[in-house]
Amino acid sequence: QNEINEVPFFDVQLPYELALKIFQYLGKAELGRCAQVSRTWKVLAEDEVLWYRLCQEEGYLLDQSISDHSCWKLALKTCRARERTLKTNWKNRIGAVSQLRYELGKILCDVHSWDGVVIAGYTSGEVRLWDTRTWDYTAPILEAVQGPGDAGPRPHVSFVRINSSLAVAAYEDGTVSVWNLLLGREPVHHYQHNQGTQALALGPEGAAVATASGFEVRVETPDDRGFWQTTATFEIQKLVNFLNLVPDVAGSPVTVAAAEDIVYLLKAEGPGRVLHSVYGQPVTCLDVSAHQAAFGIKTFGWLLNEPNQILLYNLETNQCLTKVGNSIGDFTCVNLHDSPPHMLVAGNKDRRVRVFDLRRGECVCSLYAHQLGVSAVQMDDWKIVSGGEEGLVCVWDQRVGTKLWEMHARHPVRHLWFNSHSLITANIPEEKNPRGTSIADDDLTVHRKYRGIIYSYEFSVDQLGGDSVLPICRSSYDELTGYNYNIGLAVPYDSI
Repeated sequence: QNEINEVPFFDVQLPYELALKIFQYLGKAELGRCAQVSRTWKVLAEDEVLWYRLCQEEGYLLDQSISDHSCWKLALKTCRARERTLKTNWKNRIGAVSQLRYELGKILCDVHSWDGVVIAGYTSGEVRLWDTRTWDYTAPILEAVQGPGDAGPRPHVSFVRINSSLAVAAYEDGTVSVWNLLLGREPVHHYQHNQGTQALALGPEGAAVATASGFEVRVETPDDRGFWQTTATFEIQKLVNFLNLVPDVAGSPVTVAAAEDIVYLLKAEGPGRVLHSVYGQPVTCLDVSAHQAAFGIKTFGWLLNEPNQILLYNLETNQCLTKVGNSIGDFTCVNLHDSPPHMLVAGNKDRRVRVFDLRRGECVCSLYAHQLGVSAVQMDDWKIVSGGEEGLVCVWDQRVGTKLWEMHARHPVRHLWFNSHSLITANIPEEKNPRGTSIADDDLTVHRKYRGIIYSYEFSVDQLGGDSVLPICRSSYDELTGYNYNIGLAVPYDSI
């Protein structure tokens, strides 16, 4: 009926559809003012199409259609209130923290996460999953392929990776196992390198796995029927240090590999192409996005006019877009894929976290709190989370350049990941065979402080309501008491 009636627009009568097209250029405040003009304008200003479009423009409920909510104005208000509450919880450390421990796994070797699902590999050769999106954290152990001669201890896990559908683990003897998360705990694919694995890459989406062993880079993908096969094999002149799969690539996978002072762009259709090469300037870190690659280079220490930098390359034109950074220390980590558009965050051995504006090619923010080099870093539109070699995790407000809070553990931070409501950090020991351990495989004498630890923080207020599971009910009861060190976070155990 509204669409049939005409709407009074001052001295003319306009059709409802035409009036709606005029109102679609207004924001929330303007629509609120227009709703106070008259009853007709109030009906028009609260039309579901307008508020559905505003909700989509602000990035809320993108996967829902207009028929999923009866009042999109209220839905937008709820989403904005939840975002404000989450930001307040992040700033004030309000939430819950859980430790993802697996005692039988011995020493923690590598950790990776995707959308709240954590995968961890241990020196016992076991690979464990946790789904932190549920309170109970019950997770399977991914089973390895057992051969006829595998009676002895299994090799250590070197690398683990996970995405929306796959989990991959590379072992120190060159074995690589691939699991499909939808099909269970048995591997769907298994292959062997002649030497140990130096790097492992798995794209955020899709089903391509890339591994580097010795001077060989191998890419494995399933065909249309689900049978895995070797898509491409590349021979490289130097040992690979870093390996990444380019996300969101249609067709055959594209791999970026850094081997000492050479960066290769590897496509299945042809031989490997050199993206960057300067003799004597090794690559110290690497990250890729859908169209760009960023990597840090270490220059000659005695040339003061040529400091360490981060180079940004376009993967389609193979051209260097910009050079950022002016540091005496080496860049140890860089995050391009998760950063906001035209921004890049990097950590350095000089203990600083730097944010670069790629359009201007300059540093817009430099943060200092770590006692040793920065080992992991990630940012979004307002905050930065950084981890250091000394085990410190810092949360920063990027716009004002201040530290909000910090957490400390014994071992270096080798992995961190966060989204709007959760944070996952992993402190992985450098020493995989600490003194005092027994040779017996079933011995548990390794002290807990040497094993490494994974922390899962949850800042969402939705799961901390009155109907949620209380923290004491989630206790593992391994320790009699717990102390929160005055950090304002609930711990998964209390005085029992």
